[in-house]
Amino acid sequence: MARPREYDRERVLTEAMNVFRGTGYFGTNMSQLIEATRLNPGSLYGAFNSKEELFLAALDHYGTRSVEKVRADLYGQSSPKAGVRAWIERIASEISGQGQHGCLLVNTAVELSDRNAAIRDRVNLHLGEIRNLVAARLEEAREAGEISAEKDPFALADFLLCAIWGLRVWGETFPEVSRVDGVKNQLFSLLEE
Repeated sequence: MARPREYDRERVLTEAMNVFRGTGYFGTNMSQLIEATRLNPGSLYGAFNSKEELFLAALDHYGTRSVEKVRADLYGQSSPKAGVRAWIERIASEISGQGQHGCLLVNTAVELSDRNAAIRDRVNLHLGEIRNLVAARLEEAREAGEISAEKDPFALADFLLCAIWGLRVWGETFPEVSRVDGVKNQLFSLLEE
């Protein structure tokens, strides 16, 4: 009979996620993961089989949290356009106060998309969910007359996401807050045209 799990999966995934987020997939070794998760090697391998499986689980954990944060930004405001602005504002604020290690999804896309199809597919899944949420909210903003009827919500969502991903990468260089604010304001202006 197999022994039951004796660890908090949520805590383990959060700790592993933080290690991968800080050092990347290739920069992370099993010793770091064992130390961070406080699991012995047998338990870690028993639960996840390999570093890649643990990474995919941590990436899903991060992706799910990210989608929920975006959803809260987009739908936690009084109007669709205000929700999109709140999302952009949160991202700019995170980048300006960069004490974290950027976005695990974007970092992973940069580090691994051309090397591992399973990881690339997982990144695309989560980023696709975010894109669809943003596009749906932009569609609602267009229908409410908050943005121009000429705007294509999906193309605008793609453009905003490309800019956000660029900000996430740029954030790793700790840009001046005024420069991040300048980009944020340019993104806001796209919602006004």
